[in-house]
Amino acid sequence: MAMKRRTTILVVLGLAAAFLVALWKPTVLIYGVQQAGLYAAIAIPMGLVLGIVHIVNLAHGEFMMVAAYATYFACRATGLDPLLAVLPSAAVTALLGWVVYKLTIRRALKAPELNQLILTFGIGILLSQGVNLLFTSQTRKISLEYVSASMTIGELSFGVWPFVFVIVATAMAVGLKLFLTRTTTGKAALAVGQNPRGAAIVGIDVDRTYGLVFALAMALVGGMGALFLTRSAIFPGVGGPFTMKSFCLVAMAGIGNIPGILGASLLLGLSESFLRAFRELRGWADIIFFVLIIVVILGRSLKGRKS
Repeated sequence: MAMKRRTTILVVLGLAAAFLVALWKPTVLIYGVQQAGLYAAIAIPMGLVLGIVHIVNLAHGEFMMVAAYATYFACRATGLDPLLAVLPSAAVTALLGWVVYKLTIRRALKAPELNQLILTFGIGILLSQGVNLLFTSQTRKISLEYVSASMTIGELSFGVWPFVFVIVATAMAVGLKLFLTRTTTGKAALAVGQNPRGAAIVGIDVDRTYGLVFALAMALVGGMGALFLTRSAIFPGVGGPFTMKSFCLVAMAGIGNIPGILGASLLLGLSESFLRAFRELRGWADIIFFVLIIVVILGRSLKGRKS
């Protein structure tokens, strides 16, 4: 009930902000929604891992970065379009996630949370520095004609390609909802996330389920790495900010609340777009997510004291 209420609040706030921004400046709304789609598509896999495996993966953005680099060099070598590399990238990143889980994550699940954070932070540093040593810090980008496609409505002109991320984020949320509620594996994952000991008693392989969920989340992140490459330049540190923003969005939505991540992403995307509309406030756009998470934490603390 609390999670549904939180989801409703986030969605209402996001829609209210969207309505007000649309009345003021439609382009701010469009760019905010597009950015929200990107944030949500990257954050949803982190929410899946935290909700079921119960570990904060601070290497989350680095997995996306590695997938983007792998896609970049594969496309350069073969002439393949990054869109056609989405599924192969997802498969390779899923395998990498499974290996990382088996070698490291599974050994820290019963450890204190600080140890888990240090472990995943270390994995993130290893991935980013490894890419830096192999390929230097040079920025790399693939130029694609269809990415610059635009639409004009009256006097309003805007790019349409970033709406792909909105579609992907929505598909992720709906797809995971169906997977977790309609499939045997998904129901087993939900049972493990809610009560690992009880799930083990009824015969569910908890360790295997954790591994599958972690690999699935990394597959989604890997696919996003290929999509991210279509629009943005990549460099070894590109994943770090997305890790922090994903954590912020998951914290705002609540553990395991995947639909709530959509509402939180909309709020963050619109906030950043709104600030970038003012020259004096553009510098604040990159740290607004810290402000939002502080407000959420303070709000929950006050609510906890009252109750």
